[in-house]
Amino acid sequence: MSKSVPVNLHILAKDYVIACPEEKRDTLLASAQFLKEKVQQVRESGKVGSNERIVVISALNIIHEYLHYQDSQQQLNNEIIRLEEKLELALSKISG
Repeated sequence: MSKSVPVNLHILAKDYVIACPEEKRDTLLASAQFLKEKVQQVRESGKVGSNERIVVISALNIIHEYLHYQDSQQQLNNEIIRLEEKLELALSKISG
């Protein structure tokens, strides 16, 4: 079992201490940095007021990007499968 370590994060002028497995510390820090960048983008847009709303809009933007990425990966996987099927068909005609 991995050891949990405290990780200090500073987001929207607040400090958070999050416990996470030691081997996931770097990923947590990268995630927090990504969130801070998204929060800053929303804040700079000037269209959102409260910190709570900034975080919600940032989270929605991140989820939207993630779902778009997932969809793109699925389309890529489907294309790879189609190409593999075409390749198998072509090879079977050559050898058969």
